Amino acid sequence: MSARKMILDILVRVFSENGYASLMMRRMKADEKDAAFIAECVYGTLRNYSLLEYQWRHLAKKTKMRTALLLDMSVYQLLFMDVPAYAAINEAVELADRHEKKFVNALLRQVSKNGMITPEEDEIRYSHPKWIAALFKAHYGEENAVKIMAYNQTRPVQYGRINTLKITREEAEKTEGLHFIDDICFSYEGALQKTELFQSGKVLIQNYSSQQIVRYLDVKPGMRVLDACAAPGTKTQQIAMLMNNQGEIIANELHAHRTKLIDELMERTGVSIVQSRSADASVYDEAQKESYDRVLLDVPCSGLGDLSHKPEIRWHLKPEDIDEITKIQAKILEANAPYVKQGGILVYSTCTLNRKENENRIRAFLKEHNEFELCEEHTFFPFVTKSDGFYCAKMLKKGETAQEK
Repeated sequence: MSARKMILDILVRVFSENGYASLMMRRMKADEKDAAFIAECVYGTLRNYSLLEYQWRHLAKKTKMRTALLLDMSVYQLLFMDVPAYAAINEAVELADRHEKKFVNALLRQVSKNGMITPEEDEIRYSHPKWIAALFKAHYGEENAVKIMAYNQTRPVQYGRINTLKITREEAEKTEGLHFIDDICFSYEGALQKTELFQSGKVLIQNYSSQQIVRYLDVKPGMRVLDACAAPGTKTQQIAMLMNNQGEIIANELHAHRTKLIDELMERTGVSIVQSRSADASVYDEAQKESYDRVLLDVPCSGLGDLSHKPEIRWHLKPEDIDEITKIQAKILEANAPYVKQGGILVYSTCTLNRKENENRIRAFLKEHNEFELCEEHTFFPFVTKSDGFYCAKMLKKGETAQEK
């Protein structure tokens, strides 16, 4: 199968099956050179979908999905990639249905002749559904909204961190290509997962903003900690690392098969204090009441902070989905808040930029739970951190700590 045929198949499945491009690309068999081309074209087409459609829709309004996506990916090659026009057009004609070959050829030649047509509307220029663009503007102001959308159009920086249970920063700095940002976090290029450092558990792949969330827990060795929505376990491992592998961590995950991901990660990274469990975080368990010093709720969310890494989210998500997601978030907060000891800390986090799931959710919770007080909250804007958008709220459960007693 040719590289462009793979690209087209992936795009069709993304839009027809609400699939994720990263999962599909992992399953395909392409050589390294083709894999890079495929990834660039797939993600570029998804990030710029509205802008690409804008280049040709005025020439052909009624087009079936497969043909439209073939045109989109070809226009991306013409306008954004260093691909000769004849190659992009000829390959597209080869992939077109027999009765559409002349149409595809003529349309792409016209686009190539026209060059980029820049729209006035932000939602088209930055390729976000109109309702998401409006949400960003309503919640964060027009200037910040445009900055968020512009960042979402860029290739994301790749971040990782060291595992101090196995390696020091000084030792890791000897590895070429790791650029440290703080004591544990670094950016990198290439395939970190193929290196000895990764395979031996000395370093992990983890977004910069994600790493900051765990710091809000303020964990210490010997504590008992609950990570209520833990898979795949990257934050769980960071918690264990900050506890110097001393204490106890319960890592809950709804789907039993995903607890294996947690177990495998802990084994590879030298963590022995984590016990993974298959449990529904939205269901209260009386036996767990006031039994944890720290509770992390990295809840399911709309993922609107992750649109650079996962551009297809913007095309899958619908406004009504937010209502269902916030109901789940509310249930998880209600179920897990009682597990925090007096004097303990509850941290709520999402990888979304949406006040309804973030600030408003916490305000509603605190209104009903005066036993908690908000210590601090922070929104990690992607255009500031150059990483995914996150929200975090740190809450203290009032009362004496175990040490004070």
